[in-house]
Order: sequence, then C-alpha cells, then structure tokens
Amino acid sequence: MRARTAIAVMAAAAILMPAAAAQASGSTGAAAPPPDDQFQKVTLNDSPGEPMDLAVLPDSRVLHTTRRGEVWLHDPKTGLNTLAARLDVYQHDEEGLQSIALAPGFGKGSRKDDWVYLYYSPPLDTPVDDPATPDVNEGDAPFTGTPADFAPFKGLIRLSRFRFTGATIDLRTEQRVLDVPVDRGICCHVGGDIVFDADGNLYLSTGDDTNPFQSDGFAPIDERADRNPAFDAQRSSANTNDLRGKILRIKVREDGSYTIPRGNLFPPGTPRTRPEIYAMGLRNPFRIEINRSTGDLYVGDYSPDARAADPRRGPAGTGKWAKIRKPGNYGWPYCATARLPYVDYDFATGASGAAFDCAAPVNESPRNTGLRRLPPVVQPEVWYSYGQSPEFPQLGTGGIGPMGGPAYDFDPADTRGRGPVAWPKYYDGVPLFYEWTRDYVKAFHRDGRRIEDVLPSFVFDNPMDLEFGPEGALYVLEYGDGFFQENPDAQLSRIDYIGYTGNHTPVPVAAASATSGHAPLTVAFTSAGTTDADGDRLRYAWDFNADGRVDSRSPEASYTYTANGLYNATLRVTDEHGMSAATSVRIVVGNAAPVVELVRPAEGQSFSFGDVVEFEVRITDDQPVDCANVTVDYILGHDDHGHPQTTARGCTGSIQTTEPSGHDPETDELTGVFVAGYTDPGGADLPPLTGTDEVVLEPTR
Repeated sequence: MRARTAIAVMAAAAILMPAAAAQASGSTGAAAPPPDDQFQKVTLNDSPGEPMDLAVLPDSRVLHTTRRGEVWLHDPKTGLNTLAARLDVYQHDEEGLQSIALAPGFGKGSRKDDWVYLYYSPPLDTPVDDPATPDVNEGDAPFTGTPADFAPFKGLIRLSRFRFTGATIDLRTEQRVLDVPVDRGICCHVGGDIVFDADGNLYLSTGDDTNPFQSDGFAPIDERADRNPAFDAQRSSANTNDLRGKILRIKVREDGSYTIPRGNLFPPGTPRTRPEIYAMGLRNPFRIEINRSTGDLYVGDYSPDARAADPRRGPAGTGKWAKIRKPGNYGWPYCATARLPYVDYDFATGASGAAFDCAAPVNESPRNTGLRRLPPVVQPEVWYSYGQSPEFPQLGTGGIGPMGGPAYDFDPADTRGRGPVAWPKYYDGVPLFYEWTRDYVKAFHRDGRRIEDVLPSFVFDNPMDLEFGPEGALYVLEYGDGFFQENPDAQLSRIDYIGYTGNHTPVPVAAASATSGHAPLTVAFTSAGTTDADGDRLRYAWDFNADGRVDSRSPEASYTYTANGLYNATLRVTDEHGMSAATSVRIVVGNAAPVVELVRPAEGQSFSFGDVVEFEVRITDDQPVDCANVTVDYILGHDDHGHPQTTARGCTGSIQTTEPSGHDPETDELTGVFVAGYTDPGGADLPPLTGTDEVVLEPTR
C-alpha cells in the first residue's frame, strides 16, 4: 500500500506578503493568472479505490465514493482515511455507486439537515453470471430477442439520502428520493452527478443508458423490433417521458419526497412528459456544477466516437460544455449541436435519410413514450472534436471527455479569501473546465471565449471531480491511467494557494514494509520521500496504533502489532514555521490481502474482436477461496480510457468479446482489457481485503 498524505493543518495565521497581495487583488481581466509556483498540491489519499465523486464537508473533511460501493472519509486533522459506508451495489458494465453530495444545510447548526445524498445501483434481482456455467454469462442482456427476453434486465439507479453520524453514513436511515429506470446487462452511460442551487433545488444529471458500439460512432437510433432497447437513445434522451439523458431538477421535502420547482421544461400535468426534466437531449452529462451566486449550471456532455464526419451519418464526435440558465433541449441523438445535425439512418436496410431538423426535432421512434415534437435544440457555449477546434483552439487535440467544473467564490471581506490556502480573487466567478482524456484544467472566462490553462505544470491524471472547499482550496479526485480498478496514479488531493505566505506545507510520505499479516506482525516504517519545498528543518511524530500518543520521533522506526485489528499508523511532519501535515498507512493484523493472478489470457496476447477468450484466475489467500466471488471484467480499451462490456464470475470461464462498430482496429488505438478481482470475507472486526490483476490484449491488425 502506498502512503496516504493529509493536507496541512495551519498552526497560525500567516502574514500577507506584498507581492501576493497584489496578485490576490487582481481580477479576471488581469493579463496573466497567478504563477504555478504560488500553488501547492498535497495528496490526501493515494489509495482511493476506483474513485468516482467527492464532497467536502464544512470542516474540510472529505467524502469520496468508489464504484464498488465504498464511501471513504478523509480527516485533515489526523491524516486518516476511514470507511464511512459500504453499499451493496450492482456492478455490471459501468453501474455501481456513482455520485455523492451534501444537503444544502449540512453542518449549519441543525442535525436534521445532515443528509448525504448518494446515487447508486441497488442489486435488485437482476441476473448475474453463474460461475457454475463457465461458457454462459447469465449477466449479459441479449442484443436481440423479445420483450420477455429483455424484461429480467429492467433495473434502476436510485437517488437516496442517508444520515451522517459524525464519521459514518448510517445506511439504515435511507430515504429513497427518486428512481431512474435503466436497461441493465449492457453498456453504457449510466453515471450521474448531484448539485444544489442557492434555493435548495437538487439537480441530477443522468446518462442516456444506450450502447454506442453498434452505431459506427454516430447516433444510436436502432428501431428494429427485435433489437435490445438499449441501442436506441430516442427512448431515453429524446423522450420527454423518460428520466435518462437529462438534467432533472426537484425540491426534496423533509420526508424525502419531492416537489417540482417552477420553471422546468414541462409544467406538471403536461401529458406524456416528466415534470422533473430541466434539460434534455444529453448523451452523457457526467459532471455538472452550479454557480450558486448566479444560478448558472455548468454541464459537460460526452461525445460519440466517430473520428470523421460522414455525409451519410452525420458529424464527427463532438464534446460540449454548456452554461444553462433556463430549461432546454440539447439535441441528442438528433443533433450534436444546434448546427450539427445527424442523418436519419435505417439500421435494418443501411439506408440513409435526411438530416434531422435541429430547429424542430421530431421523435418517431416506436419506443418513444413522450411527445413527438420536441423543443428546438439549444447551441452550447463550447463544442469541440478530436482535432483542433477552429472556434476554441486552446482546447488542443486528443480524446473527448468534457467535465463541468466549479466556479470559485472568493470572499471579498477577507483579502486572503477564507483562509491562508484560499485561491486568489483572480479566479472569482470563473468556471473551471476539465478534460478527463486530455489531463488538464482550463479557466473559461466570458463563457469560454477566453480560455486559459489552470496550473499547466501540475499533474491532473484523468481528473474525475473538482470541488472548492470551505477554506477556498481546490479538491481534486483523479482516476489515474487504467481501467475499472484502483489505478496506480489514482488519488484524492487538495491544491492550496500559498502566495499569501510564501511558505510551503511539508509533504509527508510514509511507507510500511507490510500492510497486512498475522500477529505478531513487525512492521518497519519509513518517511523516505518526505519533502519540504522551502528546505525547512522538519520534526517527525509517529503514532503507530492511533491511540493519540507519539510512539517515535525518528524518521525511521518499527513497531510490533501483537493483537488482531485494523490500525492506522500516522506520521505528522512539522516545519520550523509550525506548518504541518499528516499521512497514514492502513495496517490490517489478522488478515492477509489476497494475491490475484490472471493466468489466462496473457499480457500482450493477440486476439480479434468477436473472439471468445478463455480466462483462468489464480487466487492465493490465507482464507478459503470462494471462486463464486471472483470477477473478471472485459473492457474495450480506447485510447487512454475504456468502456466495460461485461462481467463474468468464477476462477475459470470464457468471455465473448464484442466488435465495436465505428472503430477500426487497424487504425484506432483499441485494446481488450481483462481485470480480475477478488475480495476475501475479512473477519471479526477485520475489513475484507481486495486484490486485482490486469492484462491488456492486442487486437490483430
């Protein structure tokens, strides 16, 4: 296990430096942003699981979710990362635990407002793979069939809220707010994000829940009667009577039910509509944020995968960023933007029709349960494809993964913002845009018409979520490079502005010779890698068993654990100015982590899309191994991201790979990724431990 580094706890108020004061008093019209060396990135948790979303508490503690159902809590005072909740979730393709948000009144004096909202996939009775039948995956929904064949895979993703009890989320207090029906057992776009406006209205983004891999990278509008409905986005994004591919806006009441605020797209009572809909025609609005000062909603909407336009089908893949001030239709799957229509296409005959009318789109799908005539398509503020955008060249080139980021709210009552790490006034009111595939953050001045880099020398490795904390620092959740597991570069971090003080917080690093085993367990600890950018002399304080007492003040030390249990060994490092930071390493005594090895297939093995690939997984553990709990995910790797296609169970079996239309293995950067995972049962007062292994197969070219 790698070290987990907590952000500094400031020991005293800092003195404002004249140069920093001049910078802080700048405005968004300044000639240049603050230089990178006036900021510092400090890791809070570098073992975050497969990270999905974060929420910063009023006391600067941080909750973040993992797709497998965990909610982790980071405490900056101790440097500890502890498990706040573990939900049982359905995990085929992209489903699992998604977003997290705090109630608008959280931590503001009334216990009744301490609700945590979660958007997650309850298991229900959805079919899953049976390890006893290694040649059949019962968890995969059929591509073709009858309504009776598809019915077992009708599921939902649930928005619920739970009480926060100080350090944990009490799952027994669940209030179910809203269910979004989905088609399970088939990929993709089922994520969601939750934000609140200044009036307490809740906004929930939802994906189109549509498979994009049989549409040649263009609009998935397959209307064939025997086709799985998941190949037709007209049933979801373009359906006024469906909650998918939307931004929903509701007001949650005290009992967990909700009302409809005035001003949504369709007034309550409008036939064949859902009154919850605020914006529609979205494909995969994975990240949204709201500016509570202005009411502006920032939405990043993902793109389909066509590399080039085709006059028979429509435009190349186009990502979008929109600043939404009023309800509207953003066009999917009929229009990439209001100026870029797709072409009607008959999947049965392969014949192309006319281009769709973005000014007056019509939904004629037999699966449409809503209005036939739809609102006109709204043009987004920013749009771009794989190559350099003529309108927005500052966005560069590469993949398309737009994320709607937050706008900083500078406090003018304090020349240092809300604390000695608060970002400067330069960024006041400026929305941040981040790109998951291109690993950067941009500042969008004047609705994206002036775009500039934000901290270009900093690493943003597949940024998953950004949020400003109560002290004015920026919190960042990074997914890292890899697929549907805890990746080596995944982390939760915080970026401080240090231009007020000029003094860096020390960056502690702690490592252990062993992180799990059986008592008596002797562990050697080292602080190697601990740094202070100012070269200050550092003081070290180790607490190996988290009892609040210092066990060693040496940079290197060892400790013997004689009793089974979960221990968080912490290291606090303090510089000569009183600035300190803590890091922790989790030690489990009484349980050893399983070692997972994918014996077959082998790393780099060649295959062709459409092949059946046999797998064999070897598990080594100190407890009996239950092969029924071994999972193997098959993921279509595309450039530096991936799309999970199926999940099989068992130590042996086979997986039917799919042929991704719209991608050419001869030219596109495609791979077949297999990820095996196993979680042991843990024990009395001992957490379950997980091991994973990944191999990447190369398609024949």
